[in-house]
Amino acid sequence: MKATSIEAGEASKAKVHGVNRGISVFDLILRIAALVGTLGSAVAMGTADQALSFSTQIVNFEAQYDDIDAFKFFVTVNAIACGYLALSISVSIFHIIRRRAGKSRVLLIFLDAIMLVFITSGASAAAAIVYLAHNGNTSTNWFSICQQYTDFCQRSAGSLIGSFGAMALLVLLIILSAIALSRR
Repeated sequence: MKATSIEAGEASKAKVHGVNRGISVFDLILRIAALVGTLGSAVAMGTADQALSFSTQIVNFEAQYDDIDAFKFFVTVNAIACGYLALSISVSIFHIIRRRAGKSRVLLIFLDAIMLVFITSGASAAAAIVYLAHNGNTSTNWFSICQQYTDFCQRSAGSLIGSFGAMALLVLLIILSAIALSRR
């Protein structure tokens, strides 16, 4: 009778370890996807540039990301988050190898939450400017520039997709880390 209960206990421990390893592997995959999203957003916005000729070839009007502080902030935040995610991949690999690491999971939850706040603030600021660029604001006499600078606007709007995707992935990463801690 005792031999069967010991074997059943060992089987349940093996099942928990297998689930924790699966959570750790999924954590690694989500980190890589978030890294790609933030990197793509930073590169797409950082290379957004369009020049228009005005009546002659001598006078050019340019739209660049570094003309607007919100876009500079967006690129900086995404680059920082991309660097953090690249560094956190090694910790995620450590969690696959050593399933019972608790302190590093708590640290990842804390740092993931900070990166989530940074990415949210940068993406929200950039989204507000992209909205103004597309629609303008007639009560303040701000006109839509996207009718003239279509490539610039498409690129800046497209860069928001990767950033908002990274935000969703960071929320999932925080939830996964919390689940893995609760299963310890």
